[in-house]
Amino acid sequence: MARATRATLALGKAGVEFTVHAYDYDPNADSIGLAAADALGEDPARVLKTLMTKIDGKPVCAIVPSNREVAMKRLAAACHGKSAEMMKPADAERLTGYKVGGISPFGQMRKVPVLIEEAALAEPYVFINGGQRGLQVRLAPGDAARILRATVAVLAA
Repeated sequence: MARATRATLALGKAGVEFTVHAYDYDPNADSIGLAAADALGEDPARVLKTLMTKIDGKPVCAIVPSNREVAMKRLAAACHGKSAEMMKPADAERLTGYKVGGISPFGQMRKVPVLIEEAALAEPYVFINGGQRGLQVRLAPGDAARILRATVAVLAA
């Protein structure tokens, strides 16, 4: 497994402190985020999932703890929009340049607005996909929000 991805290169370029963690990716898992948390031996609240969504038809990246679901009405409201929906997997792959299960908010092919769950910022560190299936990066949540220029909001139900 390559440990240098567009995501890790973007983090390195941003100068933030992070570590890379590989785990056995299970494509058949009911929840990729929960499977990652289990494989890493981490609290699911610290292992964040990257969700590609559309707000009023425009792409938005939402980052929430793996043990929570995004509340679409809250997501739309946080973007001053009327409706939110999940992006189709093929569209998410084309937009980000990453495969589903390996989508990272860092180093995406196209910059889109990013929102991060407020509760994640209370954690001392978080894991976020590193741009490849079975690869996570561990970093301070404040660093993630800052380099992504993320809007912090209550997104999870």
